[in-house]
Amino acid sequence: MKSLLTAALRPIGFSLVSIGFDPRLLGNLRHVWRYLRTRDTFRRRGGVITNTAPILTDFTSLAGTAKGHYFHQDLLVATMVHEANPRRHIDIGSRVDGCVAHIASFRPVEVLDIRDLPSCGHPNIQFLKADLMEPAAAMQGAADSVSCLHAIEHFGLGRYGDPIDPEGHVKGFRNICRMVAPGGRLYISFPVARKRQVVFNAHRVFKPSDIFDWFEADLRFTLCSFSFVDDAGALLRDVAVDDPRVDADYGCGIYTFVRDA
Repeated sequence: MKSLLTAALRPIGFSLVSIGFDPRLLGNLRHVWRYLRTRDTFRRRGGVITNTAPILTDFTSLAGTAKGHYFHQDLLVATMVHEANPRRHIDIGSRVDGCVAHIASFRPVEVLDIRDLPSCGHPNIQFLKADLMEPAAAMQGAADSVSCLHAIEHFGLGRYGDPIDPEGHVKGFRNICRMVAPGGRLYISFPVARKRQVVFNAHRVFKPSDIFDWFEADLRFTLCSFSFVDDAGALLRDVAVDDPRVDADYGCGIYTFVRDA
């Protein structure tokens, strides 16, 4: 009964968060009295307050987040790009303040996205607006290193202004594959779980082995490594796609492929 209620309420929670209200933050109201006490203590000890801005979320917060999909995938893939030292690296749709920033700290990276990106002023980041579901955006064999992290699951759902296409993820994936030069590497990640889902218009969730059905016959790729972020946010590095531990309600699969020469 509890799981059914959770499933029913989850879309409402997504909608509230998307308009800027996170119901989970209401629990921080329990810290109001602590805030008032600390404010009064500061004044009694001679502190002068010129304005107030109650921050109730940080009384029990941690030093940071060192787990989860984005933390692990961004750091792991940036590390692999650094070790491989490719001639040219192109990224499609990954977080600019995550993987792209990591990579840009040590080398140039070209960013492709269907959304606009204001200039950041960083010389190592170049941007091109493109719809990767369109064949013309593929740039055949353009780079020996291509990344697409936590993005392909959105293609064709319209969330980011992209055209609606139920097969958008497959079309996008095939165009991305064409961008990889022979001998080059493709780094890609997306949500994986024991059950496939289309959560409109948020994202898709795939089974870990689904990606092997997306390749075109005339482009051959070999899987070099697979890592997995589980429901607890922990990273299982370099495991088999069919490893029994690769089991989750909403995990993240991180794949490294090499295009056959």
